[in-house]
Amino acid sequence: MRALTSIALLLTATAASAKTPELRDVVVTNGEALVRRAPDRAFVTVTVETRAKSQRDAQRQNAEAMTAVQQRLDQARVPKDAMRTLGYDLQQEFDFPQGRRVLREFVARNAVEVRVDDIARVGELLDVAVQGGATSIGGVRFDIQDRETVEKEALRLAVVDARARAAAAASGAGRSLERIIKIEDSREPGIGIPRPMMSIARAEAATTPVEPGLIEVRARVTLTASMR
Repeated sequence: MRALTSIALLLTATAASAKTPELRDVVVTNGEALVRRAPDRAFVTVTVETRAKSQRDAQRQNAEAMTAVQQRLDQARVPKDAMRTLGYDLQQEFDFPQGRRVLREFVARNAVEVRVDDIARVGELLDVAVQGGATSIGGVRFDIQDRETVEKEALRLAVVDARARAAAAASGAGRSLERIIKIEDSREPGIGIPRPMMSIARAEAATTPVEPGLIEVRARVTLTASMR
């Protein structure tokens, strides 16, 4: 029985070693790729801040002001599903005369993110929000609607780069690639840099200029290949 067990273990080990290349027959390389695309979507953060001596007045004034902003955006043909609330808070602010804490006023803030699917309208909608009563525009973040396709293209190019490096390394050692054993994907999402825009301002006659630039999507892979 022991003899049969030993033979079985030996056969299993031999089969595993036949499938797995020796360490000296393997090359490991890293590949990188960078794909640049013009953004076709933007996100704008619109904030309304109100102050009052009472909590109820601060809330009421804020609700009225944000409603006015949303109505102006609705009139500018911004879809309802393109707006979402990011946060709402109501706080007390104090003064400290002679070391004593004295209530100054209540501050209510309501922040809404607006999705803009037409880059050419970003400046126009910034002005619409400010004219509607927004007290600050936190920034603009650009993105790509079909991000998945761009990420796949970056990944493909990263694999091509890693394979070319592996082939060059094998050639330098007097060998050639036999087959790809493993590819590891290290994702690195590209994000449009938020740009500060305006705070407590009113738009002038000219539309606020906006330069979207380019979105960078990077991909990194680690490729393991056997050599012959």
